Order: sequence, then C-alpha cells, then structure tokens
Amino acid sequence: MIDFDKLAKQMGDLEDEAALATLKQLMVEAPGDAAKAMEACRKGLEEVGNRFEAGEYFLSDLVFAGELMGEAVAIIKPALAQAGGASLGTAVICTVKGDLHDIGKNIVVSIFDAAGFDVIDLGFDVDPEVIIKAVKDNNAKIVGLSGVLSLAVESMKATIDAFVKAGIRDKVKVIIGGCPVTEVVRAYAGADAFSNNPQAAVGICRKWV
Repeated sequence: MIDFDKLAKQMGDLEDEAALATLKQLMVEAPGDAAKAMEACRKGLEEVGNRFEAGEYFLSDLVFAGELMGEAVAIIKPALAQAGGASLGTAVICTVKGDLHDIGKNIVVSIFDAAGFDVIDLGFDVDPEVIIKAVKDNNAKIVGLSGVLSLAVESMKATIDAFVKAGIRDKVKVIIGGCPVTEVVRAYAGADAFSNNPQAAVGICRKWV
C-alpha cells in the first residue's frame, strides 16, 4: 500500500530516486490512486517552496524540484489520462510581463497537463500580444496567468485589458495565481477566477469546459 504522506515527504526532501520509485510502484499496484499521488507531489513541492522562503533551500533546489515534478508527472500522466478520457481542451499558461519567476508556473503546467489539458506553455516575462496570438492560433479557451512579484498584478490587468481591446475577452476564461493574488486582485485585474493551489485551479477550469 502506498504511503502518500511518505511520498509528499520524499518530494519535499528532494529524494528523487525514492520518490520516483514510489510512483512507479503506484502505477503497478494502484494506478487508480494517481490523483492522490499528484496531490502528494504537490504538497511536497509546496514544502520545497516553504523551505526556500525559510532560507533552507536555494534557487538550484527550486529548479531541481521543478524537474522532479516533471518526471513525476510523466509517470502519473498515463493513469490520469486514462481516468479522465478525452482532452479537456487547450490552455495557454505563462508568467506575465516583467516577472521572471517560473517555478510555480511550471508546477501548474505539469498538473494541468497531467489532468488532461493541452497546455501551451509560453514561459515567463510574456507580452500580452504573445498571449493573444497563442490564444488565437490554438483556439484556446482558458488562459492561466502567473506572477510572484507585486508588479505582476498590473501586468495581469494589462494583459486582460489587451484581451478586451483585441476582441477576445468573451472567448476565453482567465484564471490568475501567485503570491500577490487575492480575490481583490482578481476583481481589479478583471480575471474570471483565481487560485494559488494548482489542483484547485484544475477543478475550476474543469467546470469551465
């Protein structure tokens, strides 16, 4: 039987070999618990973020954690895809203009991908025009905007304002997230929803499709 608390601890401690071995065991013994495994991985990476803020981990550890999450998702994804069925549609996700942080965004991308969305990852420090083009080119119905710095709030608002000017605001649902994001920020920026929990964000977007 898989100990999900232990898996979360392995992820948080960056014990990559142990965590990946646990996930491979899960896929053999209980693939139906893939969603629980994903949540355990998310909790583990949340702990990584807490340790980084406390000065216990460094930037290199955050990068490593993002890579580990990518490997974890690659293992879990087949089981999640089988359980979820067909694609849930296309989501364009990025960190907004002026913000160079992408660890949190990368985690969101991995979880959305594993949940069954076709994700277009535009990276970080992305101009509104680039996002608009990606939405149009890929007929995306969902846009996820991430930010860590306080300046991201204005960038999120500017991006959503650009959607309005481009005539596509009513064609997409916009969800925002990151350290400075609250309900007040959501209302100010003009987004449809906000979440700082990737799993919860997936739940919101599932309802939209």
